[in-house]
Amino acid sequence: METEEIQATTPFQLQFDKPLASQVKFAEWNPEKDLLAMVTEDSKILLHRFNWQRLWTISPGKCIMSLCWRPDGKAIAVGLEDGTISLHDVENGKLLRSVKSHSVAVVCLNWEEDGQMNLDDGGNISTYEDRTSRFFPPAPRVPRMPGVVSGDTGFMDENEDSFRELSNSSHRRFNILCSGDKDGSICFSIFGIFPIGKINIHNFFTFPPHLVKHATCQLQDASMYKVALSRDLCHLSILSIGDLVQDKVELDPQKSTHGLHCLLLNSSIFRKRKNELHQVALQASNIEDLIEVIRASLSVMCKQWSDAMHTFHEKFDPLSSLIVDHGLDSSPQEEFLSLLGGARTSPPVHQFLVTSLGEVGLKRVAKAIHNAGKEVHLVVQEHLQPAAEIIAFRIGELRGLSRWRARYQGVGLDENLIINATEKAGMLLVQVERFMRVLATVLYQFQNFFTWLTKCVKLLMSEQKLLMTEPSDQLPPFNSELVVIFLKFLYDQDPVKQLLEQVDHSIEIDVDTMQKLNDLVKFGGFSDTKFLQRTLAKEFEQMEHSFKEAFQMPFTTISKKIHCEDLLPLCPLPSSTTSVSLNIPTSISYYMDVLPEASTCAAYQQRLVDYICFRIPDDSFLHMPNCLAITRGFMYGSNGSEKGYTSLEAVLLHVPDGYHCVDVSLYKENQIILLLNETTAVSESHEKAWMMMFQASGLPFVSVSGSSIANQWKLNELKECVVDLQMENEKVRCIPHSVTAPLAVSASRGVACVFAARKRALVYILDEDEDETSDVESLPFSGVAAL
Repeated sequence: METEEIQATTPFQLQFDKPLASQVKFAEWNPEKDLLAMVTEDSKILLHRFNWQRLWTISPGKCIMSLCWRPDGKAIAVGLEDGTISLHDVENGKLLRSVKSHSVAVVCLNWEEDGQMNLDDGGNISTYEDRTSRFFPPAPRVPRMPGVVSGDTGFMDENEDSFRELSNSSHRRFNILCSGDKDGSICFSIFGIFPIGKINIHNFFTFPPHLVKHATCQLQDASMYKVALSRDLCHLSILSIGDLVQDKVELDPQKSTHGLHCLLLNSSIFRKRKNELHQVALQASNIEDLIEVIRASLSVMCKQWSDAMHTFHEKFDPLSSLIVDHGLDSSPQEEFLSLLGGARTSPPVHQFLVTSLGEVGLKRVAKAIHNAGKEVHLVVQEHLQPAAEIIAFRIGELRGLSRWRARYQGVGLDENLIINATEKAGMLLVQVERFMRVLATVLYQFQNFFTWLTKCVKLLMSEQKLLMTEPSDQLPPFNSELVVIFLKFLYDQDPVKQLLEQVDHSIEIDVDTMQKLNDLVKFGGFSDTKFLQRTLAKEFEQMEHSFKEAFQMPFTTISKKIHCEDLLPLCPLPSSTTSVSLNIPTSISYYMDVLPEASTCAAYQQRLVDYICFRIPDDSFLHMPNCLAITRGFMYGSNGSEKGYTSLEAVLLHVPDGYHCVDVSLYKENQIILLLNETTAVSESHEKAWMMMFQASGLPFVSVSGSSIANQWKLNELKECVVDLQMENEKVRCIPHSVTAPLAVSASRGVACVFAARKRALVYILDEDEDETSDVESLPFSGVAAL
């Protein structure tokens, strides 16, 4: 009875078999939701639900090289060919942030979240309260640029809350985005938005055991292939393709040094100083968000005011031509002053006011100036000023932390640089207040000038009688002195534009004001006495520079504390091979394994162990064709004995003849899933593939010794103990199509998506079996079992 029940089921229930418009080159399941993100050959990103309902499709316009989800599943990171990493919202695919971390293609991404609570030195739960919300309303959004399509500025539409979601929800848990490029550089960013380190694998020198004294190994011309940060954030496993150079050691010239290598980086600084880094990144990333708000605000303000002044000059500049045409040697200001003084109206001014400009044109100009001033004032009140105030508060919080030198100097929080940034933030607030006063003064001057000019136009158009009968609130009185001031200092000058433009010029300050500023230095606690000579835009530029300088210190400090612990040569490759041109099925994961301590075999402890699984290219080792390699314990490496745990172990699995490994994925509970194509099909109609699952922990792993000169490629040690893969003993499912990479597996949801060569996507439930099998599906099992 039991035998009949086993034969009546097929491993892995098929949920969907759907057609695709184009072939898929990357695919990743959302870690928290039943969503699958796919990248097609033409670099489009598709997001599907588990029921295959498409949610959205976007095209970044550049070649996509890598893809990964944020650990909470609310954002997706995309690595592009030009070195940019773009973050997109899961809800609608909108661009949340675009960061240029690299100068070349970003070929691999990994986003890991710390699953443990923050603890202080005493083992108590450490909580850092962000007090900003207690004193300020929610942070302002990036203002929308008039006339610009949403997304052109690199941020979302103002009606969307996703940008704020990126800034807020990602801070609930400490997480780090790792990105690797084809030139060997790896960047680290907290929350995916605050850069906290950058290293290059070419700069690492390792000292493998068993080498002669002081001999070192170094990678050259290496490109990244895959990165994986351990869940405790202490280790980073890297697969790279490049040349291995051993210093002061004579190598066999005929021996290839180009191949696939695994490096182990010690990133324990992320664990040891997690609390401090979390607090610094929380404040700094919010400050950087607000800096973007100010930058966009200045751009919007500049455009609004520039458009209004363009309208003013467009209407008033023809007066100069009229004066020249009438043969007069004067300026528009002089002609207007003559009109204001009661002199006879000159012919060019009469023609300009009555014919060229007119009352309608004057009202249009006045309305344009008034509306621009209103909009600029609104942007300052709702965006720029609140952002500047919150920045000043947040940098003040960082200044308080920086004074705790014993704790925060170790992560690069420099007190002097933070003090300088605090002063610059305060100076920006002063400049904002100054700008508001200048803007109000200029707007009032324009209003007074237009009021006077309106009365002049009415008089010149013989409407004096109507003018005398109109209510005073419709035509308010004007101030003649202010008209004179306007004509002398504002008609052909623009102090508002001067404050908004990024130009290198100084504003003239009288001697008395400068003396007062110098006196204030003695009592005000600040050192900058030349801030009034700078424009608002220039002040923002200086503040931004001070923040970059301050935040560069944590970036530099953490970068120096990430070092290489070990290097493991895996297999040789043709010298022309790069990470972009080669597709080696690989998978890196970290499992909780039970490992015996060195002191007693009876005692066991659970420890995080790395598992690296990859297909060995057929031309790497001629005596090991069609093989898979699985290593574990590399993060303990040659020092494993010192820590009391087993060192590096490996096993080689021979895939049965007639089958070819297309892709591999490590699954939950130390399981491995293989995707195999049949190579014995006589026609396309008979092409089939197989998906199988087996337990990695039950394999006969063999201890691998440390690196040595005589045997560079460590897997050579296992050539005599290759294990045949027994497919009949594992869970195996026949797929009635030839398949291609990638194999998208979700450990949290227990599903896998397989992509057929004929542009089809098949979704399987890994933890459930089907109740029905066909004769076609059962036939190949006997063939595999006989291998």
